[in-house]
Amino acid sequence: MIYLDNSATTYPKPVEVRQRVDKALRSYGANPGRGAFPMSLRTAEAVYQVRSLAADFFHAPGPECVSFQPSCTQALNTVIQSLSPGDHVVTTELEHNAVLRPLHAMKKRGVTYTVVPVEPGDNDAVLDAFRRAFRENTRLLICTHASNVWGVRLPVERLAALAHIYGAAICVDAAQSAGVLPIDLAESGIDYLCCAGHKGLYGPMGTGMLLTPHADRLRALVQGGTGTHAADPAQPREMPEFLESGTQNVPGILGLGAGIAFVRKKTPERIRNWEMRHIGRIYEGLAALPGVRLYTPYPDAAHFAPVLSFNVEGLPSETAGDLLAKHGIAVRCGLHCAPLAHKKFGTEETGAVRVSPSAFTSDRDVDVFLAAVREIRPR
Repeated sequence: MIYLDNSATTYPKPVEVRQRVDKALRSYGANPGRGAFPMSLRTAEAVYQVRSLAADFFHAPGPECVSFQPSCTQALNTVIQSLSPGDHVVTTELEHNAVLRPLHAMKKRGVTYTVVPVEPGDNDAVLDAFRRAFRENTRLLICTHASNVWGVRLPVERLAALAHIYGAAICVDAAQSAGVLPIDLAESGIDYLCCAGHKGLYGPMGTGMLLTPHADRLRALVQGGTGTHAADPAQPREMPEFLESGTQNVPGILGLGAGIAFVRKKTPERIRNWEMRHIGRIYEGLAALPGVRLYTPYPDAAHFAPVLSFNVEGLPSETAGDLLAKHGIAVRCGLHCAPLAHKKFGTEETGAVRVSPSAFTSDRDVDVFLAAVREIRPR
């Protein structure tokens, strides 16, 4: 199988990730922070090491700023559901339903939001659009770092500065960018960074993170056992326990740590250059094929992440995906849980075929993919 659905989850996982998960199941089987016996202490220390690694990787102020979550979606929900009645939010038309659906639900609690248009490749226009959307009661700017459909990058550092001018916080959905695009929590001004562990960080599915030095502004989405202050009926406010109730996914967390170490060794820059090179070849190859429609400009690294969507004329996107699957190629089709992003490019009825390489994608994979697209076009 040629796997080009890495925007959904990266596959294969690095050998060291698989080995670390296996070792976690064999050697770190006790509940961390819940016992004083050796295995529990070893497990707690192993989890802490991953927390420290993540804090260092993203330049967070300290390990306590890293909260392990079961998904980027839950991390985003934690931030969004911490809003109060009367608060206003600005977001974009490129957002995933992990942002749009919680915002829609919060309308019942008196939270309002404005969807801002995005002009691919024109960061000044993006800043101006956000500036016009701010109100006196705007408390949060929440946006994707890179579109999961079109790969369009947003200038999150400039948006962070803008949000702070207006007294608002910024939350960045880094599901498609963590491990690929540079993210520096200290220098960027990002208040809340929400990451998927199983994509560009090459960890197992069921892992994510919320990194923030401002947990005091949040509400705990889940409350329960933390291993600390057990006699107190109130949720502990200390991080990271405040946002980590219940038994942790130790095999997933340790696997995530191995994934972050893998990315750090290769460096996000080298991975990004490798993947963008493949995306460039795919774009050029598809552009040369009659009957294939592309929707975005050539994906330069300054304005795009390594994600590309297209359609084959005369074929619904799901049909194209099925035909490619028969050629042994895995891609993602449909609306990609981002309906407004599709509406922007006129694909809300047809969906699109999405291609996303990884650090393991080869030139041969790209050649076989392009040959398969050439073959499935209606005659």
